[in-house]
Amino acid sequence: MRALWVIAVLFLTVGSVGNGWAEDAIGAGPLLTIAHKDLVRILPPDCRILINPHSIEKFLDALDGTPPDWGLVYGHGHHDPAHDERLFTLNRERDAKRAGNPVLTQLIAFVWSGELTRYDAEAGGFRVAVGPKLTPTRWGVVRFKYQDLQGELVARASAALRGELEQRLARGESVDIAVAMTGRLIPEESVVYDFSHDQAGLGVIMPVVKVERLDYLLIKR
Repeated sequence: MRALWVIAVLFLTVGSVGNGWAEDAIGAGPLLTIAHKDLVRILPPDCRILINPHSIEKFLDALDGTPPDWGLVYGHGHHDPAHDERLFTLNRERDAKRAGNPVLTQLIAFVWSGELTRYDAEAGGFRVAVGPKLTPTRWGVVRFKYQDLQGELVARASAALRGELEQRLARGESVDIAVAMTGRLIPEESVVYDFSHDQAGLGVIMPVVKVERLDYLLIKR
């Protein structure tokens, strides 16, 4: 989780709302002590929660029908002269095919990994570093992305919980949380198909979401 510090520098400065937090800033919110499975209780009833392989696979089935033939697209790898062209064609064909699909406008929620970094009195809560969660599925590895997330990432805690968490941080402990992001796919380029940079031939699917809401979930020890 310490690797998230690097990501935090970017995510906590881009889209800043100034020196303090505003009540209507998407990035500022309460720190909830609920489990992933309880998200259904706090999210809108029409929200599709995508936090495990099965739910993500069903979503992609409804959105894009069938997984791509990754082996055919990959060919002889990145050094194959037609590799990039085949990948480009795959993305353009999928974009065109899903046009008008009602799933494109459906409210969805996914989860990124997070960590509390420090308490910021001026911001009114704990600064949050976040990083993407990779989910292996029969479609490939799914990595949700967000677009234009506005506001500083700040998790507010009750006085009692704040004291406990500050003590843990002072002892050098990491305080892991989950960050549930709720929103809708962007219409122009809603899903990006690519290959892993770490594992040759491994397909990666990246749904791109315009986030409308954040929920911070404390992971119990």
